[in-house]
Amino acid sequence: ISIFFSSGVKSEQLTQPASVTLQPGQRLTISCQVSYSTGSYYTAWIRQPAGKGLEWIGMKHGDGYSYYKDSLKNKFSIDAQSSSKTVTLNGQNMQPEDSAVYYCARYDHRNSVNVTLH
Repeated sequence: ISIFFSSGVKSEQLTQPASVTLQPGQRLTISCQVSYSTGSYYTAWIRQPAGKGLEWIGMKHGDGYSYYKDSLKNKFSIDAQSSSKTVTLNGQNMQPEDSAVYYCARYDHRNSVNVTLH
């Protein structure tokens, strides 16, 4: 399994490793170092398999609140450490189909747009 990363959002800085290679069945740990207070914002993890669309994994607030995509909540967990400004994605039993570009991003609900189709 080869996993590659990209990062960056607005004027904030998010730093991730360039790549990680795993064997099927192994655990995944990716740490994202951020420049903002994790106690003030949610940090989301998103992935994009080659040739496919973006898939939202989940997001975590430094105060402990978290949300996950239902189909992935038993596979991934997110830890946020306010003191070190680090947000870590943990994955278990990683498989070839989990190969993707994994992004960390700051989520700010004030800049989100809801679209409803009728």
